[in-house]
Amino acid sequence: MSDARTIQVYDERVEQYAEVIVDAGEEPPFHAFCAGLTPGAKVLDLGCGPGLHAANLAEAGFRVTAWDAAAAMAARAAMAPGVDARQARFEDLTATAAYDGIWANFSLLHAPRAAFPGHLAACHRALTPRGLFQIGLKTGTGEATDRLGRFYSYYQPKELEAHLAEAGFTPLTRWTGCDTGFDGAPAEWIAILCRR
Repeated sequence: MSDARTIQVYDERVEQYAEVIVDAGEEPPFHAFCAGLTPGAKVLDLGCGPGLHAANLAEAGFRVTAWDAAAAMAARAAMAPGVDARQARFEDLTATAAYDGIWANFSLLHAPRAAFPGHLAACHRALTPRGLFQIGLKTGTGEATDRLGRFYSYYQPKELEAHLAEAGFTPLTRWTGCDTGFDGAPAEWIAILCRR
C-alpha cells in the first residue's frame, strides 16, 4: 500500500506527472512485454498513473484493466479508449488466474518492503499459467522519502531477483539505467520481464 502522502502527491500533480512520462510505450521493456502477449490478452496495469501505458496497451489490442491508488490518476486513465480504470490499491489484488500479463512499472516501489513479498505473490496468483509480469524499481537500499514527500522502497538487483524467484517467477530479460525522476533527482533503476 502506498502511504497517504504519496497518494496525495500524485493526486495533486496528475498532468505534471503525465508530461514527465509522455514517452510511455517507447521503452524496450514495454515493447518486450507486448511482444510476449497474444492478441486480445487480458492485462492489468498495476499502479497505472495517468494511464499512458494503459492507453498504449489498449491501442495495441489488449484488454486492459488499470488500477491506481490515486483517484485523480485513475480518473485520467479511465479517459483512454479501451481502458477499464479504477481506484484500487496493491492489496486489492486478490484474483486468481485473471490476467495474461501484469504491468507493474515503477509502482510497487511505493510499497513498504515488509509488504513487497506478499504483493509479488498476489501478482503471481493473479496471472494465468505462463503469464507475463513486468516490474520496474529504483535501485538502492532501504526505504526513504523523496523531496516531494513520496515514499520509496529500494532494492539491489540480486535482492529483487531473489524476491521474484521466491514468488515463483522466472526472469526473462533485464534492463538497467539512470534517469531523472519526477522529483528532479537522478535515479538508477532496474526493470525485469518475468514469466509465471
